[in-house]
Parts: sequence; structure tokens; C-alpha cells
Amino acid sequence: MAPWFTEALFYHLYPLGLCGAPLRNDFSAAPKPRLGQVFAWLEHARDLGAGAIYLGPVFESTSHGYDTADYLKVDRRLGDEDLLAELVRRAHGLGLKVVLDAVFGHTGRDFWAFKDLQKNGAASPYKDWYRGIDFSRGSSLGDAFNYECWQQAQDLPRLRQNHPEVKRHLLQAVSHWVRAFGIDGLRLDTADCLDLEFLTCLRRHCDGLKPGFYLLGEVIHGDYNLWANPNRLHSITNYEAYKGLWSSHNDHNLFEIAYALDRQFGATGLYRGLPLYNFADNHDVDRVASSLKDRAHLFSLYCLLFTMPGVPSIYCGSEWGLLAKRSPQDDRMLRPALDLQRMRHEQPQDLADAIRRLAHLRQRCQALRQGSYRQLCVGAECLAFEREAAHERLLVVINASNAPLPLKSLIKDAPGQAYADLLNNGESVTWAQTAVPATWARVLKAA
Repeated sequence: MAPWFTEALFYHLYPLGLCGAPLRNDFSAAPKPRLGQVFAWLEHARDLGAGAIYLGPVFESTSHGYDTADYLKVDRRLGDEDLLAELVRRAHGLGLKVVLDAVFGHTGRDFWAFKDLQKNGAASPYKDWYRGIDFSRGSSLGDAFNYECWQQAQDLPRLRQNHPEVKRHLLQAVSHWVRAFGIDGLRLDTADCLDLEFLTCLRRHCDGLKPGFYLLGEVIHGDYNLWANPNRLHSITNYEAYKGLWSSHNDHNLFEIAYALDRQFGATGLYRGLPLYNFADNHDVDRVASSLKDRAHLFSLYCLLFTMPGVPSIYCGSEWGLLAKRSPQDDRMLRPALDLQRMRHEQPQDLADAIRRLAHLRQRCQALRQGSYRQLCVGAECLAFEREAAHERLLVVINASNAPLPLKSLIKDAPGQAYADLLNNGESVTWAQTAVPATWARVLKAA
């Protein structure tokens, strides 16, 4: 049986933004049960066809969630431990797995160990928990010592995961999350900055905690096999394909994404069999509707996202084509508060309907979830490829142009038999007489 995470569509929620939490934690207010707002979104995600929820940071932090103050407490701006446990129970009751954000590469400056270091200096028992501690000079924020931080962000001091006490604390936190909340996996923030030995220990620890526990790593650049393999993580964020998905549409150059997919999943592909986590956008990058020059391309883009190898995901709100671009200093516009009922009544539903249709197609077709990939034809605005698994062979044709695309123009020596178009209500298709609708696709199976 295939692992659950290869079968699912992920729905990505960022609760601090979605629920309208204050921008900063005062660390004194009583917990506010904002996580309860997420409950309705669980049913919406299931209705779209999702099988898993990826929930952004929920543990006590200073601001955006990635500046952790305590791994063992739910952020008071969202609620408490009982509310998070109830959210996971409700998700499971709907048949949804739950994956939480785990921020192990750094903490915030309000993390209890860092605050002890600020108070006690070289006498602190936690002086070796952080990278690059230097008591010979102060920090730019007025500390009596300097320290290594993540990407020059002084509010994110970097942890040493290979330190025995740090490792023990992080693994104990994971054990607590599984016992207290029953979660099904973790998305590891900045996994490319984590100690590889720690990732090996984490995998072994999680395999012993819960069968089928999923580990996804956030990696921007590099050979994904370094992090995702039988001894470390199960999957990696597919940033290479993310960029190609939208830029190949903007440039009328599907050769770009075709090259990436063949490089990753073709006959000699680097990641054949690796269930990469595919996405059109997320909480860190511009909404895909803002990246595209032509809104119509959202439809051919999502057709490709759901039919290419890997595991697709949807970032909350993007199913309605929301617009948002980050600035060099601020990404809060990517993480807005949203009201589900208002989105359903005020936003166009055509894209959400298309995504629902694509998700249900993927659920029905083993070849789309697990099949091999073989490129058949590529052009400036078209891409045709074959997906095959067990006794199912499918032909996928993506049309990114604003005009219908005759199938006979793609492959001159295509077979003459009839096909059933699984994406378009089982419509009977012949190669010589049928076209692919503008900015859409056909998924063909021999009749």
C-alpha cells in the first residue's frame, strides 16, 4: 500500500494570519481561541478534495510563528493545547491528516534558553545551545554577546541541533506533539540549514513514534536527495518546479517546465519515485495569480500541478485566485485574515471548481498519483506526457494558449484509436478530430 502522503492533496493554512491574530505576542494575555476559526476551513479543504492539512506555526512565538518562544505551548494568540487537540480530532474525523510546522533551525529571542543566556551570559547552562556565541563582542541589538542568526535576521538566533541537550529537547517536543495532539507529520522549516545527523535521528525517532509519520523538508536549492532518502526525510518542497510553473506560462515557454520535469522525473530523472511536494504558491512567495500575467493561465497551471509527478498542494485562498505580492521588507500581505463565507459569496468560484475537479481526477487515477513520467511532445504553449502505473496508462495534454489546440498538431504518428477524456466527463476523443480547450487540458485513456 502506498504511503498516505503520496495519495493526498495538501491544503496549507497559516493560522496566525488566517485567524487575524495580533502581530506580536504580549506573553501575558489569556489564550484567545482563534484556532476555532479553522474548523470550518477543514470541511472546505475536504470539499476541495484535500486529504491532508499543513498547518503553519501554532506554538508560542514572538511574532510570525517562526520565532519560537516555547515548543511545548500553543501560541496564546491562537488558543491552548485543548483547542489544538480538538482541531486535530475534527480533521481526523473528516479523513484529513494533519502536518504541523516544526521550526528547529532557530528560535526567537524570547525563547526561554536564549533569555537565560541574556541574563546569565557565560554562566548560562544554555550558552552552547546556539551557534557562534561570542562573548568578546556585543550584538547589534544590545546583547552582551554576539551570535549566529538565520540569514542576517537578528531576531532568529540559530540553534545547534547536534548539541545533545538541544537534540533531546527537540525530540521530546515532537514526542509531546504526537502524544498530545495525534499529529501525522511535520514540515521542517529551513531544512537545508539543519544538521544532517539530526535529521537522521529525527527520522528514526519519528518512525518509532507513529507508523507512517511524514517528514517534509523546506529546501530552496540543492540536490533534494541529500535530504530526502530512506534515512532522513520523505519529501522536499519542489521550488524548482514552482518557479517553472508560472514563469513558463508568462514567457510562453513551456520548454522551461518541461525541462525541469524531465530532469526530475524522466527516464533518468534525479527524483524518480521521490514524492516531491509541489505548489503554485505558499506563505513565503507571491500569490500565483499575482505572478501570472494572464489570469486564464491559472487553469492550465493547476492542470499541470495536478497531473505532474509529486504531491500537489493548495495555499489557502489561492483557490479563488487571490492577489498578493510581498515587499522586500514585509510578507504579511501573503498571510491575510480570511472569512470563508465571504470568500464563497464574493469571489469567483470558477478556479475553485476546477481545482475540485482536478483533485477528484487525481484521486481516481493511480497513474497520476504514482505513475512514471515520459515526455511526448513540448512546444511554446503545449506539453504532452504519459503517466503509467500498474495497468493504467494516461496521456496528459496541457494547452497554455488562449485558443483550442488540435491534438493532431502535436504528435504526427499518434495512434488512431479512440480515447476517453477522464478530465472532461469521459468525453470520447479521437486524435484526428479533437482539440484541447484553451488554457485547459485533456487526460486521455485508451477506450
